[in-house]
Amino acid sequence: MAIDTKDAVHAVDAAAVMGLLPTRPRLLALGEPTHGEDPLLDLRNELFRQLVEQEGYRTITIESDCLKGLLVDEYVTSGKGSLDHVMEHGFSHGFGTSAANRELVRWMRAYNDGRPASGQLRFAGFDGPLEITHAESPRHSLTALHDYLAAQVEAELLPCTRETLDRLLGDDRRWTDPAAMMDPDRSIGRSAEAAELRLLADDLAALLDTQTPYLIAETSRDDWHRARLYGRTATGLLGYHYWMAGTSPSRMARLLGLRDRMMAENLLAAAERGPALVHAHNAHLQRDKSSMRLGELPLEWWSAGALLSAQLGEEYAVVATALGTLRHQGVDAPPPDTVEGLLYALPEDRCVVDTARLTAGFTGTPPTRRVSPYYGYAALDPAHLDGYDGLVFVKDIPQSQGH
Repeated sequence: MAIDTKDAVHAVDAAAVMGLLPTRPRLLALGEPTHGEDPLLDLRNELFRQLVEQEGYRTITIESDCLKGLLVDEYVTSGKGSLDHVMEHGFSHGFGTSAANRELVRWMRAYNDGRPASGQLRFAGFDGPLEITHAESPRHSLTALHDYLAAQVEAELLPCTRETLDRLLGDDRRWTDPAAMMDPDRSIGRSAEAAELRLLADDLAALLDTQTPYLIAETSRDDWHRARLYGRTATGLLGYHYWMAGTSPSRMARLLGLRDRMMAENLLAAAERGPALVHAHNAHLQRDKSSMRLGELPLEWWSAGALLSAQLGEEYAVVATALGTLRHQGVDAPPPDTVEGLLYALPEDRCVVDTARLTAGFTGTPPTRRVSPYYGYAALDPAHLDGYDGLVFVKDIPQSQGH
């Protein structure tokens, strides 16, 4: 197997990335093959700074809790609070401990300092309030939506009182029990209270939609966008809890699909506000159908990227990141018959790769998929290369400081 790299490999900068695309997309996504590696996040920061300054992107959104992200956005736009507080409370999945994420937030605040609101850079998390082990209670999002509406519309338009919501929600520990992820009987998601809450959440979200002109005029477009986020999150969480309580073989596939649907909805909302940069795991951003095995059970679902690509067409673009070595996690030099192995043989330490030219240049036996010895790193699937607009390849990932 060989590869013709002529015209396929470029320096890593915004111009090279944009040169791969027919037009500036409304959502430009950069994926990563593993979480928690600051050298990859430093590269993301460098690229995103260039894309903001050269291409006019105005939102940066990452794979973190969408509600927690409101705290980060408030800090970068107003300076309210402290950077330490924001990093501790504004991120999920442990992402707030990353020095690179801290630098991203610091830079965004510095970029916005002295700029009018219309020219400021915004931050958003686009993941649901979910972890691998459990899902959050819908209390925060549902009551925040109710409070927003109750302050603006006539009481008779509301489907319930705040007290009714509190009664139906009950103790939040019933919603967040980690045992429910593996034992549907421990989930509250199909109780009579949860069923009533799903109807009320739908009614509140519908009321928000029907009152849109009035609400934007009486509050602000930002307040209305935040209320829409509360509505999406409340209905999404209640649906997620419903399927956590299910016992069908499709239970886990539905949960995976619902999480990515919540991600896609949040990214579409970001795109409504202007061109946005997206960062997440490659698996959430790919255009192809996602798959995995849970024990002996094969699971398939459509990722957020696949959903976005179907709806936005060329307004969505995704550049995946691939790596050569991650030696502190046991990932040594890739075999030469893999895509990573072909790129590892190049002289560049890092490069932007035109996937269309890359695949067109394959000669002989096609590449095989790399086998990852580390569960936290997902190798490229050669069958998915055509679903990416480009690759960023980094030859060697040194151990992050503090890891």
